[in-house]
Amino acid sequence: MSGELTGADRLRESDIDDFQRDGAAVIRGSVDQRWLDRLAEGVEHNRANPSEWASWYTKPDESVGFWSDYVTWQDVPAYRDVVEHSGLAELAGRLMRSDSVRFFHEHVLVKEPGAQERTPWHHDQPYYCVDGDQNVSMWIALDPVPAEAGLRFIAGSHRWNRSFVPRKFVDHTPYAAAESGFELVPDLDAEIDQHRVLNFAVEPGDVIVFHYRTLHEAPGNTSAVTSRRAVSLRWIGDDATFALRPWLHSPPFEQHELIVGGPLDDPRFPLVVCA
Repeated sequence: MSGELTGADRLRESDIDDFQRDGAAVIRGSVDQRWLDRLAEGVEHNRANPSEWASWYTKPDESVGFWSDYVTWQDVPAYRDVVEHSGLAELAGRLMRSDSVRFFHEHVLVKEPGAQERTPWHHDQPYYCVDGDQNVSMWIALDPVPAEAGLRFIAGSHRWNRSFVPRKFVDHTPYAAAESGFELVPDLDAEIDQHRVLNFAVEPGDVIVFHYRTLHEAPGNTSAVTSRRAVSLRWIGDDATFALRPWLHSPPFEQHELIVGGPLDDPRFPLVVCA
């Protein structure tokens, strides 16, 4: 990549401040066409060869789809190439203010033209087997997404010091009743005027970055002709530790030799940037 600009090169200090303060920001033009093409190859592989962890969220009587797949990067060279060589790991490190950067996993989310399924309000960390404050998801759109069709975030919700029970995407029900340390997601639509809401119109190459604890949701795809293909790359930093949840975490990584409260020092979570 000698002489090639990366997302980290394009990052401004104000972008880092926005991410740290609001829990969500957009970094314009962070992914060059070379890497967008590689990500599109990966999405097509997932579409044609869904993994055992793929999900289909569309109602059985609907002909268009909302589907996802994840944790396939070790089997899909296009994803591995992006993770290891695109410079997005360096971008993650600067956003997290972390010396080291591990790759947690990738997650492909596709809403085909006319797919009406809404992604419910939720935040990601309670789904995951990871605790810590230094983390970032990079939501990379492969198609133009107008603001009204994209992700919406509750600004600053990553600093509420509250954890919410995960919700199922297929029917929006919670994984479990409220548990110790976790509460049900409130009716955020009813109280939305009490919050500062962020959303971003994006073009291919823009990256929406957000903290694992930032509450967010997304509407269905209102376009009759354009898919809404997105690849999320998820990263963790210096303070990340392995965690168990009262429910089966997602992705359902096995514990193996990892210790609760210890680092995620495991080949499944490769160190891309070293401290």
